Parts: sequence; C-alpha cells; structure tokens
Amino acid sequence: MRLIIVMIMCICCFGCKNQTIVKNEVQDQALEKRVRPVHDTIGFTKYNWQLDSIYNRLGIKDSKNSMQWKAAVSPHDDYKYAGRLYYESLKGINANTIILIGVAHRARNFNLQDKIIFGDFTHWKSPYGDLKVSDINSEIIEQLPKYSYLVHNDMQELEHSLEAIVPFLHRKNKNLEIIPILVPYINYSLIDVIGNDLSIVVSKILKEKNLAYGKDVAVVISNDAVHYGNEEWGRDLAPFGVDDEGTKKARALDIEIIEKCLVSEISNEKIKTFTEYTVQTNDYKEYKWVWCGRYSVPFGVSFANKLNQALHNKPLQGTFLDYQSSIDHELITVEDLGMGTTAIATQKHWVAYASIKYE
Repeated sequence: MRLIIVMIMCICCFGCKNQTIVKNEVQDQALEKRVRPVHDTIGFTKYNWQLDSIYNRLGIKDSKNSMQWKAAVSPHDDYKYAGRLYYESLKGINANTIILIGVAHRARNFNLQDKIIFGDFTHWKSPYGDLKVSDINSEIIEQLPKYSYLVHNDMQELEHSLEAIVPFLHRKNKNLEIIPILVPYINYSLIDVIGNDLSIVVSKILKEKNLAYGKDVAVVISNDAVHYGNEEWGRDLAPFGVDDEGTKKARALDIEIIEKCLVSEISNEKIKTFTEYTVQTNDYKEYKWVWCGRYSVPFGVSFANKLNQALHNKPLQGTFLDYQSSIDHELITVEDLGMGTTAIATQKHWVAYASIKYE
C-alpha cells in the first residue's frame, strides 16, 4: 500500500513538473524578442554615424524644443533627395509614442486590401539600437473590430515607408516607442469607417492611461507626393510633358491638392476630395494622380483628425511647411557613406515631397 502511495505521488509530481515546463515555454515564447530588420540599406541609414553625417552635411543644428505637434506628414524617399524635409516634417513631433501610418507598396503581392496592417514584432531595428514597439500596439489589435485589420509581418518587413522615418525620430528620442500601421488599397468609405474605429480605440486607451495627444502620443504619416515623368516608371506618368512647363504644371497641381485637402481645418469632405484627386472613381486601386500616399495620407489624416475630435471635440488644423522634389534643390553626397539612391532623378523621372504639420 505504501508503495502504491509513493508511485501516485511521483506521477503527480512528474505531471505538475511537466505542466510547469509547458507553462514556462509558453511564457518564454510570449516574451521572445522579435525584431523587424532593416529592409532598405541604400537610400536610408543602417548605422547611426551615417545619419549623423547627413545632419552635418545638411547643416542641421538639432536641438530640443517644446513643440507638441499632434500629427505630421513626412516624405519617405532616399535621404539624398529628401533628407532636410524629413527633419522639417518631424521636428515638432516630440511624443514618446508615435503611431506611424505608412504605405503598403507591395500590397498587391499579398492580395491585401480594405484592412489596415499591423505586425507582431516587439522591436524594429534602428541605427540607434532596437526600437521598442509599444505595448499599446497589441492593445489596439485586441480592441479593434476584426473586419478592420490584419496582422501581417511579411508585409511590414518588406515595406520601406516607415523605416525611412524611424531613424530621424529615434535619433532625437532614445526612449521612443512606435505603433506601425500600413494602409493598402482602401476606398474612401472604409477610410472613414476604419479611421473612426481606430480613433475610438486609441482615444479610449489614451484616456485610461492619462496620455495626452501631442505631448505623449502623436501620429506620423508617411507619403511621397507626385511621381512624375516618362522614363523608368513602367508607364508614362507625365500628362503635362517633361519640359520646364510640364514640371511647373505638375508641381502646381500638387500644391492645389495640398491647399484644398490637407491644410487649415480638416474635415471629412477634404479627405474625400483628396481621394477624388488621386484615385480613379470607378476603381480605387488605380492611380488618377500618382501619389504613393494615396491611401496612407487620407487614412492617416482622417484618423488623426477623428482622434482629436474624440479627445477635444474639435478638428485638427493643418499647416503647410514645405514642398520639394528630387530635382529642385542641391543634393548632398552620400555615396562615401555607403549609401546611394534607389531611382534616378531627372526631369523625366522625379518625385515630390509634401511636409505638413497638424495641431
């Protein structure tokens, strides 16, 4: 009888030990560090000394400031072309947690549409060390309606539009945390619906955690404006021609879009008008005017505006900061830094950049 009792006790102990091992393995997996690697090491910086050198070559004297922009639109093209405008677009973003709204350039590869795209990485690789993905990222995912989003690490890993911005933000704030979201093909009605869903969830979290919009949490929207020309685009993107007059007209249309849709008091009507400028009426997956931010910009501005309305019961005010292109200013040298460009910059192939802040 005593032998039987001893055997039962051993079996129970062994079973408990196994349960403990399994439980610990699950916990270890949950705590596992998953780092999103750098994808573009040509146009953007991989090492901190590269970006420090770019600051020096651009003559940027960076210093702390007390600005608390709630949102901003920033470029994401090669630093050789758009380096200064990154700084100008982001200098008033000083929150410790940034909701990044990016383009999903390769959404077609994965048949992604009509849902915003999250990842489940715990960190992103940055020239200034591994950058933490905020715990709020998983809280948002848990609370959003299931129809509105997907978790898709492959899409986030291949996309360059947010990793372009990360080094500029991380350089000035080593305590930075991010919430990366990509926006693939999406029509206006879903921009409005999902943007509203996201604003409800984020406003609730900010209130629960006593976090202030602008001071503690801000939104940064990745975008490049018109892609213009008739060389190396795969098709003709120069409806006004590729001479000086054509370039002037293309720039003028970009400025018109910015002034009518993205600055002053933001409204649903302005967001909808932006989509009417940039995507085809009968097929929202097709360009009308070639901004690669044709989804990230209306979604990001709409969400940021709805968040301000939910928290402060008033719309955001947008202010135009600057507009440049890859061919309208003197370029710095980056080749000796082990960097370069991912596309040519000529009057037959150029990209424009808009810089806008929201308060």
